[in-house]
Amino acid sequence: MPRVVVLFLMLLSLSPGWILIMVNGQRTWCVAKPSTEKATLLVNINYACSQVDCQILQKGCPCFAPDNLYNHASVAMNLYYQSHGRNHWNCDFKGSAIVVVTDPSYGSCIYP
Repeated sequence: MPRVVVLFLMLLSLSPGWILIMVNGQRTWCVAKPSTEKATLLVNINYACSQVDCQILQKGCPCFAPDNLYNHASVAMNLYYQSHGRNHWNCDFKGSAIVVVTDPSYGSCIYP
């Protein structure tokens, strides 16, 4: 008997200009939207790092460089998202984040 594979699609974000479809079972990561203001990125870092261990962002650690708010916020937000079950609502951050299916890891900074 032929094997039938059913793919479930879920709309994750309806923010203007951001529509992402996730295929059931695909790895996902949470990153900051590029248009997010610096003040919001800082709030996101502070919140995420109050909930999860963000040691990986400290100077000398793999995800410190490049030393900018966008990269640090993306790493922190992803740590939060991964530790809280990878639910789309754990990657909202008041509309300043998006779930992606492309691994955002770079250099020695490996996103879990």
